[in-house]
Amino acid sequence: MIASSAAVRSLAASLSRTAAGGRTASAGASGAVRTFASVDIYSDFGKGVFTGKVADEYLKKQGADGSVLKDPNWTKTHADVVAAAVLDWATDNGANVYCHWFQPMAASGVRHGLTGQVHNMMLKFNDDLEPVYDFKGKTLIKGETDGSSYPNGGLRGTHQAGGYLAIDTSSPIFMRGDTIFIPSAFVSYYGAALDEKTPVLRSNAAVNKQACRLLRHLGLDLSGEWGKGVRSNIGLEQEYFLVPRDAYYRRPDLQMTGRTVIGKDAPRGQEMCDHYMAPPSSATPALAFMQEVQDECWKLGIPLKTRHREVAPNQFEFAPLYGYNTTQIDQNLMVMQIIEETAPKHGLAALLQEKPFNDVNGSGKHNNWSLATADGVQLLDPKDINEATGNDIAFPVIMSAIVAAVDDHGDLMRMAISSPGNDFRLGACEAPPAIVSMYLGDDMTFYLEHFKDGKGKGAYEPGVKTLDLGTREVLPFEVPAEDRNRTSPFPYGGSRFEFRAVGSAQNVSMVNAVLNTAVSEKFAEFADRMDAGESAEDIARETLNKHWRVIFNGDNYCDEAQEELTNRGIWRIDSGVEALHALTSEKNVRLFEKMGVLTREECEAREIVLHDHYAGTVEMEALSLVDMIHQNIVPSVKAAKVGPLEDLFEAVKTIKAALAGIHAAETSYEKAQLARVLRLETMVEIRAVCDAAEEVVPADLWTLATYKELLFLDTHVDAAPTEEVYEE
Repeated sequence: MIASSAAVRSLAASLSRTAAGGRTASAGASGAVRTFASVDIYSDFGKGVFTGKVADEYLKKQGADGSVLKDPNWTKTHADVVAAAVLDWATDNGANVYCHWFQPMAASGVRHGLTGQVHNMMLKFNDDLEPVYDFKGKTLIKGETDGSSYPNGGLRGTHQAGGYLAIDTSSPIFMRGDTIFIPSAFVSYYGAALDEKTPVLRSNAAVNKQACRLLRHLGLDLSGEWGKGVRSNIGLEQEYFLVPRDAYYRRPDLQMTGRTVIGKDAPRGQEMCDHYMAPPSSATPALAFMQEVQDECWKLGIPLKTRHREVAPNQFEFAPLYGYNTTQIDQNLMVMQIIEETAPKHGLAALLQEKPFNDVNGSGKHNNWSLATADGVQLLDPKDINEATGNDIAFPVIMSAIVAAVDDHGDLMRMAISSPGNDFRLGACEAPPAIVSMYLGDDMTFYLEHFKDGKGKGAYEPGVKTLDLGTREVLPFEVPAEDRNRTSPFPYGGSRFEFRAVGSAQNVSMVNAVLNTAVSEKFAEFADRMDAGESAEDIARETLNKHWRVIFNGDNYCDEAQEELTNRGIWRIDSGVEALHALTSEKNVRLFEKMGVLTREECEAREIVLHDHYAGTVEMEALSLVDMIHQNIVPSVKAAKVGPLEDLFEAVKTIKAALAGIHAAETSYEKAQLARVLRLETMVEIRAVCDAAEEVVPADLWTLATYKELLFLDTHVDAAPTEEVYEE
């Protein structure tokens, strides 16, 4: 769970050497100035991760060093050595428990931490029946558990309950409290993926193999020793809401489902844009909460660098430095867990669901995706890759393959972001619409257009422009020639693409497996044609001409633009349920099988799991609404002697009938289709009835926490005792 960047390790070392005591920083003759956080804490960076200096120190005691962890074959050659070092590290830090830490399917929004784990003590009894430590290599690298109660979509029967765990050597072992966590893949007895991690690991193998083939044709040979290939890097921005915990306990829907299924809008929302990047207030618990989350993450080697307020009231964001995708995914799952576990300590509840509140922005998790060689050459940085290959057309060739991948497999990209919460978020001026285009910016579009038309030669050089504010105090400064386009699902951001439509509650493994697999296919097609004697330039030009339609630099929120993109034939799937069904189309099954990422059986099983997850989520929301109507809203209306009482009784009957219809459906796909109608049509109408009741019932008779109570921490600040404010 550590960033791969040497700069991060250098920063930590530098900060630990120069740290000042307490929470003050030197201010020369004027004395100490209070700061938000102590730099002392950075000296703990990565202390809970078995990698780098930590691993090297303990492995040397066993006659090895940290370099053995760089080759996955250590699981065959040095398993006992590594296990002994991990045991020493654990016991030195008060840990005596281990678990294989894995990622079951369909966990978003329901499973705390989105992971599975069974905690076992590092213990056995000796011949004298005395307890002694026990942790061997075979224990470290492999585990077995009962896989019978995890979603599997038919990949195993009730009488075939074995679930097998194998260590993922690409993501470091880490320690939290008394427990050692071993990131692991989770598969059935026959090797079928029962988890989120295995497909992304297979996609990493595919993108490495095919990118190396393509780069060899372009002038960069990465064959040879282990670790010289191509890797997929990501950076994940995590948005979330914080609400007062006492108000949270007065919202059964938030407790059970993570979102409010009813609730009248507060008089104030986000109309004034006053929350976005406003100062974090020390008068509320939010800042102290964020500081504690960052402190905890730093110990786990998670470089959670950025924190700020987001657009909606009580909405916030964390963002780390980028790194290798499997490590980043594992880190993000821990960030989400730490967020949820830290909030109660500060009198708060954290909401990770994509759309917890109506009529204000929901939360996303922007997935910044890039490709790089193991020694850091960025494939999406024009100067970097052209210099490394000695070839000015390397960058446009790689870009043309990515353009083709998005155009051909936009349906899979849409599938990968179809979490239940994203139903309410896509296209609502807070996330891109469900039309999968890509933004390149005017400069690059101009360059690639001339390249495909044979009108230009030479390398692409990103432009800059100078801004002169006409002041003496602020001198002219340079900015990129390209603006940001936050309305695009997949904008280019200079050495990376940002997949903006990903949901905040998601495990992003499928998202990155799809990106890697789609691009791998195009790299493979290019390499095959070059093997047959075609030129890279001709292939890239033909590809760009064929797939040019997917490039769009305009406003994706605009109705006219959406109509234009739809008419172009770009992938558009408005329904998340239908998007999930795309996983098993013949085109997509062929893609996954050809790239060795998923078999047909795994695709079919995963669709069942995802549709069951959708229908199950909707059922929980519907039953929560029934309970709230019976136990809260009806009694309030009766007490007030005002409100739509009969309409509320009818609403309950309607919901129960719809649920009965879902239960009677024969397939998971049909259940999910009916659940979508219940959620996005029937329950929306019933919400209006409930909100009408809230509008007329006096506040002292309304027992549910309102949006006014939930959404405005800054206006619910208790006055501090005088002695705490003024010191003598």
